[in-house]
Amino acid sequence: MLASAVFPGHVSGQASSTTASRSADLQIGGSYTGASAGYDSSFFYGPERLYGYGGYASLDFKYHYGVEVNIRQLNSSASDHVYERTYEFGGRYVRHYGRFAPYARVSYGRGVFNFRNDAANLAYNLYAFAGGVDVNVVPSINVRGDFDYQKWMGFPAGLSPKVVSVGVAYHFH
Repeated sequence: MLASAVFPGHVSGQASSTTASRSADLQIGGSYTGASAGYDSSFFYGPERLYGYGGYASLDFKYHYGVEVNIRQLNSSASDHVYERTYEFGGRYVRHYGRFAPYARVSYGRGVFNFRNDAANLAYNLYAFAGGVDVNVVPSINVRGDFDYQKWMGFPAGLSPKVVSVGVAYHFH
């Protein structure tokens, strides 16, 4: 009250526009995933397609910028025990168009490859470029479509899986 008497032009009862903006946007979900194995199948005598599941969490700390974690397990449908397991962390850029939120992501991580018939189980560093869209179907549920291009560094004969995921996430408000 005293401040309004001394500085009448500088005191306001309205909150600033930055007060109304959110501080963070979090979603945690799971996905069904399919991938081209990303290697020359004649060299490794393995399957060309792998299928599995994954989990992800994204935290947008600004309206367009955030971070994301992805974990995936992709298995061979044959009984040869081939699998690719990945752990990725990276930054993301997202746009908002009503219920749709397309995004792009750059990630770095670690991949574990289990060779045919358990001949070897080796880990490699990887990087990935990804993009997709989150669709808000109800206030707390998002559905996601995601494409991930990975490059495994140091893998013999090269490994560059192309991964497609469909997921559902709980969206915290």
